[in-house]
Amino acid sequence: MRTLPSVLKTCLIAAAAVGVFSLTAAPQVGAQGVDGLAREREAAHAARRDNAVSVGVISGGVSGTYIKIAADLAAVLDGDALRILPVVGRGSLQNLKDIMFLRGIDIGIVQLDARQALKVEGLQDEADRRLRYIAKLYSEEVHLLASSDITDIRQLEGKSVNIDVQGSGTNLTARIIFSALGLTPTFTSFDQASGYERLRRGEIQAVAYVAGRPVRSITEFREPDKFHLLSIPFEGPLADNYLPVSLTAADYPGLIRPEESVKTLAVGSILAVFNWPERSDRYNRIQRFVDAFFSRFSEFQKPGRHPKWTDVNLTATAPGWRRFKGAQDWLDMHSRNSAIRP
Repeated sequence: MRTLPSVLKTCLIAAAAVGVFSLTAAPQVGAQGVDGLAREREAAHAARRDNAVSVGVISGGVSGTYIKIAADLAAVLDGDALRILPVVGRGSLQNLKDIMFLRGIDIGIVQLDARQALKVEGLQDEADRRLRYIAKLYSEEVHLLASSDITDIRQLEGKSVNIDVQGSGTNLTARIIFSALGLTPTFTSFDQASGYERLRRGEIQAVAYVAGRPVRSITEFREPDKFHLLSIPFEGPLADNYLPVSLTAADYPGLIRPEESVKTLAVGSILAVFNWPERSDRYNRIQRFVDAFFSRFSEFQKPGRHPKWTDVNLTATAPGWRRFKGAQDWLDMHSRNSAIRP
């Protein structure tokens, strides 16, 4: 049996050993702990800052114009006071629904004719309350790529035409156009890449795509003897929502010969936004976006940005839409400054 003095002696020796270990090891562990804690705090602070200034922008598919426009917004406007979060979207109609109902989505790029579909779905009153627009953007061209044996759009009656996925702007616009022309093709709703492959294999006769020219995926068709772009007539009720335009060899040298042009239609696009209450946190974020977007707009028209930015007139209005109050206030305040239309 160990005596009390021996037990105390053992405890003192153990304590001394622990003390020596602590003196030699503590500074190193402590330094690492402090550094790690500092990094965690810095990361948490950065996350809170980003959350406080972030604006979600819903765009389009990876092969379209919208995602490139959203990427330009992030490249030009990102900073300490504003962070743009581009999101790949499913098209104009779904973008409108996402703005209205999806948390974290403040702004979206949409076609002007997409709002018609909201009325059909019984969402018109909701859209009137929740949706506004910041600026009218550019017009997007309607591309109708067909096999060479189809020489007129009317030959697509009863034929298979891919019009992109449900909820996309192309899907909506194609249905409107064919209906206005009194034509009833057999529509398919594959994504664009799948539609192109089926066209190449001869499983379908045409692919529709609404996007700003030139569309890279269409420029990859360089066999004018096998495929070509069909003309779309500007007639009847189509004049209410669309504009007549022409595609040329400068747009698609592999599909259109130098001496030719293809008549088609174009539909306007806008920056749509949720109608946040004034003086709310989200309203203030959108206001910071508006201030940065309008005041730095000339940077979007410099080389390296999408060429469609050169078509934008910030003072242009969008028929059937009400402008976001903060955007209208900015335009009114700077109405005498010619810089808003570079």
